[in-house]
Amino acid sequence: MIIMVIIFLLILFWENELYEEVVESTIEHLHVDYPQSSIRVRYCNHMIFQRIIKEPDNTCRKEHVFIHERPRKINNVCTSPKKMACQNHSSIVCFQSETRFKMTVCKLTEGVRYPACRYHLSPTEGFILVTCDNTGPVTFQRYVE
Repeated sequence: MIIMVIIFLLILFWENELYEEVVESTIEHLHVDYPQSSIRVRYCNHMIFQRIIKEPDNTCRKEHVFIHERPRKINNVCTSPKKMACQNHSSIVCFQSETRFKMTVCKLTEGVRYPACRYHLSPTEGFILVTCDNTGPVTFQRYVE
């Protein structure tokens, strides 16, 4: 009986780990903050720590962008007529938003290894570039002011 409980708990833990990896890699989890969080002091540090945003080797990201628009509006970027080759990936197509989006750009000011990363925030507005598949945006590539 005890062995069955242990096996059940291991399977449950393993399934949760797989689910977390999928959720954490979505554009919505990584880049969308709508409506914008009410945290004003240390916004970037809080958001990046809360969402566990880091490089695969556990180093701090140099820059990260949070988009403060409705997910539906971000999904519509995939129907934009503004298509182009993504930067550094000439065979991958990027879609550019037709309107400017409100964003917060977080730039690394201190730290090398996650979670000891400290960021400076810059509110901005700009066009976003995303890659898409049949279900909508897949990756946020960059923004253009």
